[in-house]
Amino acid sequence: MASTIHPNAVVDPAARLGEDVVIGPFCVVGARVELGDRVQLISHVVVEGTTIVGADSVIYPFSSIGHRPQDLKYKGEDSRLVIGRNVTIREHVTMNPGTEGGGMVTRVGDDGFFMAGAHVAHDCDVGNDVILANNAAVAGHVVVGDHARLGGYCAVRQFVRIGHHAMIGGMTGVDQDVIPYGLVTGDRGYLAGLNLVGLRRHGFDRDEINALRSAYRVLFDDAGEWSQRLVEVERRFGSLSTVRELLKFLQHDSDLKILKPKLPDAA
Repeated sequence: MASTIHPNAVVDPAARLGEDVVIGPFCVVGARVELGDRVQLISHVVVEGTTIVGADSVIYPFSSIGHRPQDLKYKGEDSRLVIGRNVTIREHVTMNPGTEGGGMVTRVGDDGFFMAGAHVAHDCDVGNDVILANNAAVAGHVVVGDHARLGGYCAVRQFVRIGHHAMIGGMTGVDQDVIPYGLVTGDRGYLAGLNLVGLRRHGFDRDEINALRSAYRVLFDDAGEWSQRLVEVERRFGSLSTVRELLKFLQHDSDLKILKPKLPDAA
């Protein structure tokens, strides 16, 4: 079926619209934008740049999608913003395209939920089923794994990696990598354990969770060199997919350290 465009919307004739797209009043859609089937722009939405929005996504009023990135090194290169299917983008969300210094593309996966005021900066790679709560912000070049949850008003510095199924607490600053399945809290974030609630909600069984907890204790509670602890975790628990995912993350070459548990206060 044909798309529905409100007479008060401004849609460039060169924009590519899928079937059953609905564009509400006072929206602006640029020439290099592609909206997939059944995308809805509720009202007062601006989508610009070379931006692709996947099918069944909904964008709410006053969101700014695909505008020039907030990077002083950006020189107008034709970079992209690619948003997946079935993504909900609430009011005042901002998402920026990539830059030459970061691979030229910002990616947002399928089934995400970005609450009011959330920000996804240039060159980020955001996985599937990710939630950013109100006013959560990720800086440039951040990688967010599938099923991660970022609490309200949290801030993630540039180049940080956040693993699959991680949970970041509200109003938490994150300046180092977060392990898969990790739980981070504190005004300056520290690793507070595993995201056990998230694991249970996503159907991980008791044996998997218990093994992951044991691997966590070896990594962060046992004595000995870090390299030795990694070897011990692989020896004891390496047959489990969750632990393999954790080890893969830890063995990745990164410029940043990983967040670790908070040291106990000195007596």
